[in-house]
Amino acid sequence: MMKKTISQCMIVKNEEKNIRRALSWDIMCEQIVVDTGSSDRTVEIAREMGAKIFSFPWINDFAAAKNFAIDQAKGDWIAFLDADESFTPEDTKKIPE
Repeated sequence: MMKKTISQCMIVKNEEKNIRRALSWDIMCEQIVVDTGSSDRTVEIAREMGAKIFSFPWINDFAAAKNFAIDQAKGDWIAFLDADESFTPEDTKKIPE
């Protein structure tokens, strides 16, 4: 049986204080960051960390931004988290192969 892959998707705006920690998981096959108009270093930091960056203009419709992010993801599973959320190393061990 092939190992399943997980794409991490985040919809962000001005999250430079949180983005580095949020993208520090080593269990994801890819990290998708959908930026809705940051004016800080969020995009720059996410790019430095290897995330795939996409711009999406904020149209007051979270579902539209989320569906856009899903369309970019290639993993078997998708993990949606806010930039201020993360897994601990112990938590990642609990995710089955």
